[in-house]
Amino acid sequence: MLPTGIIALYSRLIDLERWLKKARDALSDLSTVIQKKICMLGDFAVGKTSLTRRFVEGQFDDRYLSTIGVKISRRSINLPDLPVFNMLLWDLAGSEEFSGAQASYLQGASGALLVCDLTRRATLASISTYVQRLRKVSPQVAIVIAGNKEDLQEHCEISPQRLADLAEQTGASWFTTSAKTGTGVEQAFQNLAQQIMGIPLT
Repeated sequence: MLPTGIIALYSRLIDLERWLKKARDALSDLSTVIQKKICMLGDFAVGKTSLTRRFVEGQFDDRYLSTIGVKISRRSINLPDLPVFNMLLWDLAGSEEFSGAQASYLQGASGALLVCDLTRRATLASISTYVQRLRKVSPQVAIVIAGNKEDLQEHCEISPQRLADLAEQTGASWFTTSAKTGTGVEQAFQNLAQQIMGIPLT
């Protein structure tokens, strides 16, 4: 029969081994999390914050709340044959309010959702400026153009063809979206995530 001290030591070794296994599993889980910075860019009131809220929370609010500076949100999505993919969404204020400090917030971005308002033609013209700013800071950044407020068809001033032409000129993907109904929102962010990770687009 083994002495009591040896039995106690053996029991502690078993507990230690269990703890080490849990620690290894936790570290393994951490190593499989991929996190990327995404910038939400566009003129004031195009729906950047509403798109972010629809994507992250599945909600929509008709009230317009102007973003001051930057607001950061996060959502995890599933990608084929990849571990957890966290999208850190940096919702930046519109250009009229925020252009002076914008460059510093663009640094480190892996992707960007550039948003225009389909009911305001002038907001599409601004997209090219955002592309230039992004590519100056991060030449390889993945870009998706979102023509938002697709639910207001009777007021649209921007055609799908104009979105397609701009996307081709800038090397971006494009979608029409509605933060109100959710149309195209998941697809736009999924496309952006796949671009970032080099997964073939379907």
